[in-house]
Parts: sequence; C-alpha cells; structure tokens
Amino acid sequence: MTAPSPTPVGDVADRASAAFRTGYGEPPAGRWAAPGRVNLIGEHTDYNDGYVLPFALPLRTVVAAAPQPGTTWTVRSELTGEPVTFGVDEVTGAGRVPGWAGYVAGVVWALRAAGHPVPGARLAVASDVPLGAGLSSSAALEAAVLAALVDLGGLDLPADAQPRLAQRAENEYVGAPTGIMDQSAVIRCRAGHALFLDCRTEAVDHIPFDLAAAGLAVLVVDSRAPHRHADGEYAARRAACERAARVLGVPALRDVGVADLAAALDRLPDDETRRRLRHVVTENQRVLDTVDLLRAGRIREIGPLLTASHTSMRDDFEITVPEVDTAVEAALAAGALGARMTGGGFGGCVLALVDAAAADSVATAVATAYAARGFAAPTHFTALPTHGTTQMQGRAPC
Repeated sequence: MTAPSPTPVGDVADRASAAFRTGYGEPPAGRWAAPGRVNLIGEHTDYNDGYVLPFALPLRTVVAAAPQPGTTWTVRSELTGEPVTFGVDEVTGAGRVPGWAGYVAGVVWALRAAGHPVPGARLAVASDVPLGAGLSSSAALEAAVLAALVDLGGLDLPADAQPRLAQRAENEYVGAPTGIMDQSAVIRCRAGHALFLDCRTEAVDHIPFDLAAAGLAVLVVDSRAPHRHADGEYAARRAACERAARVLGVPALRDVGVADLAAALDRLPDDETRRRLRHVVTENQRVLDTVDLLRAGRIREIGPLLTASHTSMRDDFEITVPEVDTAVEAALAAGALGARMTGGGFGGCVLALVDAAAADSVATAVATAYAARGFAAPTHFTALPTHGTTQMQGRAPC
C-alpha cells in the first residue's frame, strides 16, 4: 500500500493555523516547521561519540504560536484537540508534564535551565511525520517548538546551539536516552544534502546527495512493525557500549578504530559485548566510507555499505525484527542497490537505494513478501533531502 505523498508544507501549516484559530479564537503570530529525518547510515553511533549521516524529509511538523502574558504555556495537537496547559511549577522538575505534551514542556524546561527568559505562549501542532516509525517525530516537535519560542521571545540561541538543548529536553525531561543525531538533523540539514555529523565535536559538513541527478531515489518503507520493547532494549544497547568503553579505557567507542578492533575484541569479557563493539566500530567506518563516495560523486556505489550496515544491525547489534529483515531482503531481491533499517530499531522504517524508475516495483515486491509472511501491509514513499527547521514566510491565515 502506498502512503499518501508527503503533504506540501503549506498544507500542514494551514492545518496548524486552523487548529490555532479554532482553539484560541484568533490567528497565530507565526508558524514554524521542522522536518522528520531518515538516517542514511550510522546507527547507534551517535551516543558513542561517532559519526552519522542523516537527511531531512519533506514530511514536517508545524507549530503555530503566539505569545501570551505571564509564564504559562498552552499547547493543542490536531491529534487530540484537547489543550494541555502548564506553568512554572511543571517546568521546574523533569517529567512533570506527561505524554506528548511533555516534549513541549521539556523544551521550555531546557530553555529556562539554560538561563533564557522563555515567553508564555499558546501553541497548536499539526504534523505529517508518522508517529512510531523511527522518523524522528519527537525531534521534529521539539525543534519546531524551540524555534517558535526563540523567535517569540527574541532569545539569543543560535541554530548550532539548538540541537543540544533540544536533546537535553528529550533526555532529561522526557527521559528518552537519545543521542544528538535526531535534533541535529531536523534543525541543521540542507536541501539536496546529507548531514555528516561528528557527534563528539558537533561539527557538521553538508555532503551533496543529489539523487535525482543520478537517476536514483531513496524508497522509505514503513515496516508497520509494532515496536517491541524498544525503550528498554535501546537503553540496554547503550549501557553495553558504555561498559565496553570502560573496559577498554576509552572515553567512547568512537575511539576504537577498525585497525584496533581485533585487539579490542580480545579484551572484552563476553560475546554479546564484543558484538556490540564490532557493530559500532564498523558502522563508524561505513559512515566515513559513504561520505568519501558521495564526495567523489559515486552515489550508486554506497549501496553495499547500506546493506552491510543492516547485516551488522541484525547480527551484531541485534535490533532488527522479522518485518524489517523481510523488507530489506525483498528490496534487494527486486534490484535495490542497497537497503537497511533506519532508526533505533525493533520496528520502524527501512530505506532502499533504488533506480528511480524501479521504486514502485521494489515497493510492490516488499508488499508481496509481507503478504506471504502474513504481516500487516507496509506503506512507502520516496524521499528527497530537504532543509531543516524554518519559520514559515508570509502572514498566517486569518
């Protein structure tokens, strides 16, 4: 089954404006948009101070907002329609606003903790970024809310400082142990490029990724797999990596290179930790190799690196599920140049690098394989790299 084509950003913005006017009786002062993201390669390397290569999707979360007096914040989502209001008491300690609105409160909390005078605000949220698909819907919400509050309050917070603050909101207020990749991608990506991010230094390089010029497309397949123990398993993988770093006496696994891998493996006490280390070290190298190929204009040649990444996630990091493995296998059998799971794992999406003319046939092959296994029908779309967080130009509709 084909997912609806990514809705033009203007349509999502209009929905956010309409939700604002319905909820608050007047038009918003402005609208701010942040994209979802897909990670081309570099999985579970971010919290190991390694390298990642995401790009932003045309699917967006839009926040329509206006200031309100005092230090209270009210937010509405088109998904629920019900307002959530919180004040200073709820943002003096982590986790005091539950559910989806906790991501909004977390941004307010992180801004205040960093010493910024956050303005009271009314907000309304609309989004085309699928929930639970591993496309960073939470980071898109955080980034759009952050951009709105920074602009409404005239806060001094440059774009390159915003990812770390948004990550703090998710890590410390919401309690999700994510790395810096998602927030960096949704805020800092450029159209037509992948974002090469060094997660230790937060240095970025925008790597040309012109799929259309190469006659290629990235097919994104939502596996529709229910997330299986994702939060606990994610935390367990992170803890295993931290244990390995302690045993090896390095600040993070990024400090173990491919040339050092064999000796490092011999020093670890158990096979599970050795597999986790092997994935991180080889995945970092795959990111570097992919960047080299893209810089050289050899985009078609990255396919085997994508597939090797999936094999490593399946066998060494053990974060795939049958639905995503089936999607990868079917895409490759149908002619994809490379395919891999993207995101934290245990469900979510698969991406496949395909000839643009073959995207539909590859998607059909995946759907056929799903039907044969009795899985829920997947959805899919093709993705082109777009830009990060923006303020919508023009006056919001009345």
